[in-house]
Parts: sequence; C-alpha cells; structure tokens
Amino acid sequence: MTKKIHGALTLERFLPYRLSILSNKVSADIARSYHDRFGLSIMEWRIMAVLGEYPGLSADEVSTKTQIEKSVLSRAINVLRQRNLLDRSFHLTDRRRSILTLTATGIQVYKEIVPMAYQYEQQLLTCFSKHEKLQFSELIDKLYEHAEDLEV
Repeated sequence: MTKKIHGALTLERFLPYRLSILSNKVSADIARSYHDRFGLSIMEWRIMAVLGEYPGLSADEVSTKTQIEKSVLSRAINVLRQRNLLDRSFHLTDRRRSILTLTATGIQVYKEIVPMAYQYEQQLLTCFSKHEKLQFSELIDKLYEHAEDLEV
C-alpha cells in the first residue's frame, strides 16, 4: 500500500473542488430534464439563459457572463443558430460586433425551461430553512465578490 504524501491536499474538503463537484452535479441533474425534452447541452442552455435575461449581447459578453471559452462558445452558438434557437445580427456602426438574440422558437424553449429550472432550484434548497436560504445566498454573493478581487 502506498503511503499518503505528508501534507497532501484533502480534495474532498478543498473548497474549489467541492464547489466544482457540486456545480457539476447540479448542472447535470437539471440538464437531464431539458436535454431529454429539448436536446440542449449545458453550455447551449447557459447561452440561452444569459440571452433570455440580457438580449442583444455580443459573443464576447456572453463568454464573460457564462465563463465559457470563446472557441467552445462559438461552436455552441453555431449549433443554436442551426437549430433556429438563436439569431446573430451585426451592430449598425461596428460590423465586427455581432448581436445575439433568441429567435421566437428560442424564446418559447426558454419560457418552457425556466419554470423547470426554478422548480429544481426550489427542490434543491428544501434542505435549508428560510433563514439558511437567505444566508446561503448572501454568502455565495460575498464569496463571489471576494474571488473577483483575489489575485493568484
């Protein structure tokens, strides 16, 4: 049997790892419901979700909001365009800047998925009291803001 390295990282207690694993699990759970019904990947839904809230963003802005790498984002945008869920036009004065919006079909799909997403969120949070839900949300916000300020 190999000995554990002295001072080894306890991955299961390491916050970035735990957040990543939790995020992957939650994303995969909710993705099953919209993938089966609409054939969307997690990335495709994230793009649609951002554009549902912020119509008319550029691909760069969507990349920033979703934290999806630009080359991966570009492929997902092309899939959504081919499926007539997303439209791309160009800025009137800056032809290099594309504007992304959901199509009528995309909006309909978005409107069907949003209640499913909220229902999953509510089920997920049933393990918390009302006070804990509020506190958890505040702590997530605080951690997010602090992470933005950190330099590694």
